[in-house]
Amino acid sequence: MSTKGNNRASLPTSHPLQRLASPSPTVSSLIHFLGLSSFATAFKYLVDFPTLINDSYGWHFQYLTILGLSLATVTFTFGSLADMTSSQTLFRAKNLLSTCTTPLEVLIAILYWSLRSIDKNLVIPEFAQLPLIADLSFHLFPPLFLSVDFFLLSPPWTITARNAMALSTTFAFGYWFWVEQCYKHNGYYPYPLFDQISFAGRIGFFILSATVMTGSTITLKWLYAAMNGKIMETLQGEQDKKKTKPFAIEKSS
Repeated sequence: MSTKGNNRASLPTSHPLQRLASPSPTVSSLIHFLGLSSFATAFKYLVDFPTLINDSYGWHFQYLTILGLSLATVTFTFGSLADMTSSQTLFRAKNLLSTCTTPLEVLIAILYWSLRSIDKNLVIPEFAQLPLIADLSFHLFPPLFLSVDFFLLSPPWTITARNAMALSTTFAFGYWFWVEQCYKHNGYYPYPLFDQISFAGRIGFFILSATVMTGSTITLKWLYAAMNGKIMETLQGEQDKKKTKPFAIEKSS
């Protein structure tokens, strides 16, 4: 008896709400490749156009933007390796990282573009002005790529609101501790905003950041269920219609 059919049956299947096949060597692989190429271009910019930050304590990892970009790169690396190997372990690792990385990148985009619209000097020092394409590579493309991965190539998140708040708070205040450590060595903050607000103001800012990151997690979960669940209902309805459609109608005598 051939085992080919049995082997196929034993292969893991994607979650019913997952829109596209992943891991896979086709669309999933292309999205992860494009994302990694974008992230690599952003990192290359930091090397090709150095500022005083390149020689400072903490390098560019003083910036929340670069920490988020680094996590995005690790997340998509796991996704890309999963595409190449069909490894469910790597795929699960990518999805686990995504529960932190995607809301973080959404937070970065919200904070950056909101503050920039008020005064770009709050988030960009005079010595680190960015051309548009670099600005988009750092502050827009990462959340877009991660959101596409989440909505199209991933199962729904199982993280609860309480755990999301705990994760967001830990990350926000961990970053605050790191920023203060860099300040002790460098004598300046990476973001000019931190120089313009008081100690209490910085506490409030990081509390706000943790709240926004938690909110982005909850909102992304809701959007996933609303978008992908609606599609599943439509597909299920079409299947039910096909099952109940009569093959013939008997004429009454």
